[in-house]
Amino acid sequence: MEPVIIVLVILVVLVFIALIKTIQVIPQASAAIVERFGRYTRTLNAGLNIVVPFIDTIRNRIDLREQVVPFPPQPVITQDNLVVNIDTVIYYQVTDARAATYEVASYIQAIEQLTVTTLRNIIGGMDLERTLTSREEINAALRGVLDEATGKWGIRVNRVELKAIEPPTSIQDSMEKQMRADRDKRAAILTAEGTRQAAILTAEGEKQSQILRAEGEAKAAALRAEGEAQAVRTVFEAIHAGDPDQKLLSYQYLQMLPKIAEGDANKLWIVPSEIGDALKGLSGAMGNFGPLGGGSGNGGASVPPQNNGPSTERREKPSID
Repeated sequence: MEPVIIVLVILVVLVFIALIKTIQVIPQASAAIVERFGRYTRTLNAGLNIVVPFIDTIRNRIDLREQVVPFPPQPVITQDNLVVNIDTVIYYQVTDARAATYEVASYIQAIEQLTVTTLRNIIGGMDLERTLTSREEINAALRGVLDEATGKWGIRVNRVELKAIEPPTSIQDSMEKQMRADRDKRAAILTAEGTRQAAILTAEGEKQSQILRAEGEAKAAALRAEGEAQAVRTVFEAIHAGDPDQKLLSYQYLQMLPKIAEGDANKLWIVPSEIGDALKGLSGAMGNFGPLGGGSGNGGASVPPQNNGPSTERREKPSID
């Protein structure tokens, strides 16, 4: 009985192993290549799959998700014979698991070498300045070449990025000096522009201030003149309304004479001819109230007749030492 039991155990184990090999579970976004006696049979997709045990074998499991592969810096010579180191990053995706398995031995290594050679061809036709400023152009050209070459491998290149472009140390120093000079130049230009703008605004402000000041002075002068004119009209109307006689006018005239002669700089002043009439009228008025005032019947001093014409006399004001 013991040999029979051993055989049964062996059969159970073989059946269990066969079941394990028969059922193949493929994860999502993955694929598996099945070979039968060393020949490609089919591609297993995600999910539960049944294969013939001991006859069908799994050759390769491939991840169908988008992959990111950074490549080490590669020395590239530009058109002006300068060596630059360029880091690249490739974003690719396997679209055909069969082609990626049988059309190329190692598609990662193939993409890397193709990237290096294509990058040298593209950069070789550009100078350093254009290389540093044309990343988008280089990315587009590199992606186009890689996508066309890797299509038959079942690979789709989605994006190509230049991670870094490092020129020689001497060139970096020269570029830093040039950028520093450009920044200093822009700063000087901005400072001069700011000073110019400030001067313009200051001049505009002074101009507006002078205009407003002149307008204010003009309005003040106009109001002052209007007020003086109104005052003269008021005085004139008041005088005429009061109907003053000749004696009052003569007295007011004499009161104004000292004000006319005020000031140390007045060496010469003009006495109108009408002052005689004023003195005559005033003396006549005062004669009626004093013993010295001679009326027509008291033998008072007579005043010689004055000329009524608009003549003037020049009298010099005595200087006061």
